[in-house]
Amino acid sequence: MKSKTKATVISLLSTIGFFGIFSTTISKNPVLPLFMKSMQAGTDVIGTIAAISPLAGIVFSFPVGLLADRLGKKRLLVVAAFVFLLAPLCYLLVVNPWWLIPIRFFHGIATAILGPVSAALILGEYKENKGQMLGIYSSATLVGRTLAPILGGAVISLFAAFSGGWNFRLVYVVAFLLALPVFVLSFLMPGDKSPESGVKKVTLRDFGSSLAAFVTNGRLLGTALVEMATYFTYGAFETYLPLYLQSKGLPPYQIGLIFSLQILAIALTKPFFGGLSDRIDRRVQILVGILVLGGSFALIPVVSGIAAATAIGIVFGIGLSFSTVATSTYVSDVTAQESLGASMGALSSIMDIGQSAGPFIIGAVIQASTMTSGFFVDFGVCLVCAAIFAVLNFSTRKRSLGDSR
Repeated sequence: MKSKTKATVISLLSTIGFFGIFSTTISKNPVLPLFMKSMQAGTDVIGTIAAISPLAGIVFSFPVGLLADRLGKKRLLVVAAFVFLLAPLCYLLVVNPWWLIPIRFFHGIATAILGPVSAALILGEYKENKGQMLGIYSSATLVGRTLAPILGGAVISLFAAFSGGWNFRLVYVVAFLLALPVFVLSFLMPGDKSPESGVKKVTLRDFGSSLAAFVTNGRLLGTALVEMATYFTYGAFETYLPLYLQSKGLPPYQIGLIFSLQILAIALTKPFFGGLSDRIDRRVQILVGILVLGGSFALIPVVSGIAAATAIGIVFGIGLSFSTVATSTYVSDVTAQESLGASMGALSSIMDIGQSAGPFIIGAVIQASTMTSGFFVDFGVCLVCAAIFAVLNFSTRKRSLGDSR
């Protein structure tokens, strides 16, 4: 019976993750900027609104994680399901692009809940093979993320003759339909088993003490810095690699192919690397992953053709897969079980900060110097964060992984 419950948890969460990320991704890529442009929005407005959804993740992921520890993870998952279901319908009412600001923020709450809560559920349920299970879940979400732009673009093109921007609104109807399985399946999740999952009062002091416990734990802080550097690099990579390759004469379809192959590489390798993290020292895996990631980014200036660019993109994806599947599982190793949700939420918030800051900071470096300088500065960020992680997590004093002090 216990084995059956474990199989149910990963099956339900992977399906929820697939449809949830499919629904949110199709709501923004490629429809969102095109929808805003159809309403005569300027570039500044489009950029502002595009930044709103990640902001929700930065603000809410940590509080959500703590609430999941106190109120129960299934309850929070059901809340996310309601947001997944309701948010796509809100886009149907939009006639002014500024209306999208509260809608995008509201929609961003769904993924801010789904990520840390799903990770905490998996890491709490699977002790022996949590890396492999987390890799399976992550791959399911990546498949949804990959398919979404294809289906969204097809809907926009097929119904382009519709007046009043209804071809864009039909994409949000599809997003609503994709959210229906998320809504139904969230109620089928087994309830939290731990005594901590009962309803408890949560105060501002609880948030402060929980955050302080995270940032004062050297091993957690070092791991969070690696996660930040990883997504700092990823945000810069997806923003500036297309511009660099375009300057080298590569056509858009080849650039798009590189990114598709990169996502495919991540999706295919995450379950394998997750299983590997269950058998080897996760600290070593994290370090190797971040160094491969940063090193491949630094090699971009030597790229001149499609073959080399594709190789760089795939190696970059493998480095990201190798590192990130180990960071979450390592955090669960050094976190007390009753604080797992809060730790995963903090990790998710820091990840979003890194992904938002990467394009901005590296863009400023490129503007002040050259694109090559920007790539090397990014590699420097990876090296520094890797060094801090190594100092904080490797010690001559032997410690148990379960010791979170």
